[in-house]
Amino acid sequence: MAKKEMPKAEEIERIPVKEAYEKVNAKKALLICAYEDALDCAILRLEGSISIQEFRKKRSTLPLDTELIFYCA
Repeated sequence: MAKKEMPKAEEIERIPVKEAYEKVNAKKALLICAYEDALDCAILRLEGSISIQEFRKKRSTLPLDTELIFYCA
């Protein structure tokens, strides 16, 4: 299986905070703290978010149509 290339920064859709908040609260998206460092995630954790490490553990069980919203501050 060929490895997919990562999209370039300008190719990544950015959404307003309010929209992200609404999607996460409605359980239509998963909010992921994009920091690798657990301390950074703990300090900058947003309500309803999970760490990148938690996401890696869960990703194989997520439905393929799950919307993912990554954030870093």
